[in-house]
Amino acid sequence: MAEAALLACDWGTTTLRAWTLDADGGVIDHREFDVGVSRLAPGEAAERFRDTVRPAFGAETLPAILCGMIGSNLGWTVAPYADCPAGLDDLARCLMAVEPGVRIIPGMRSVGLAGAPDVMRGEETQLMGWLAADPARRRGRRVICHPGTHAKWMLLENGRLVRFVTAMTGELFAVLGRHSVLKSDAPAGDEAAFAEGLAAAGDGDALAARLFTARSRVVGGRKPAESTPSYLSGLLIGAEVAATPRLLGLVGDEPVTLLGDAALCALYETALTRRGIPHETFDGEAAAVAGLYALHQLGRAS
Repeated sequence: MAEAALLACDWGTTTLRAWTLDADGGVIDHREFDVGVSRLAPGEAAERFRDTVRPAFGAETLPAILCGMIGSNLGWTVAPYADCPAGLDDLARCLMAVEPGVRIIPGMRSVGLAGAPDVMRGEETQLMGWLAADPARRRGRRVICHPGTHAKWMLLENGRLVRFVTAMTGELFAVLGRHSVLKSDAPAGDEAAFAEGLAAAGDGDALAARLFTARSRVVGGRKPAESTPSYLSGLLIGAEVAATPRLLGLVGDEPVTLLGDAALCALYETALTRRGIPHETFDGEAAAVAGLYALHQLGRAS
């Protein structure tokens, strides 16, 4: 069995995912820890990493690389954002050492909307892992969508992230489903209602008005209340897919690469198919591991 050569961590707001990798980037072991940065006291991250994460793998002496919210003001220390445009080599030069053998990947910052910047932490590592897996992906223009609580739409040119836009679709779905007149405990698994929501999304404009249809279709149209979460999911994802690419200056029919959780990507596949947009899907966890490994290797050489 290959020996572990690297401890790689994606340390987010609610969960820490960690892997030990061999010298070629292959996964040896994988564990999850319920120590997301939102649950840490100030200054606690280093202690948890040293006393909980490393011993779980027997990885007390391995070099380590971390990405995600651990590099924010809620985490270990603030790793300053790397500005777009940037590629693998650029990001590797910005790794921040927090103690001997431990480095944090910075997030990325882009020109945003209405004069405000846009930012990400963690998604950039998945993107770089996807790029590192196939050199052909670093040629030409590509559109990447990373679905999630804060979905990222990213524009790449010749292997460099030039700009991205965030859509708070997942968070909006959660807030409306728990704290508004649309609240419901029903699961979002009604395919017909999801398709109805996609159709109601139109071109993604006037979203505040379109959202009320999730209420009116039940109280005025005799649709079952338990179908509301699926309808709302379709409406929000449909509006995002229809409108967000235009914010990047795209016309809306460019092929899209989906990168992330398989179940969530499947919903976006349905939305893209409905609009006739070509797409392909890649696993986000595998891309995260590949990105952590690639940036470790490049950072060690720089």
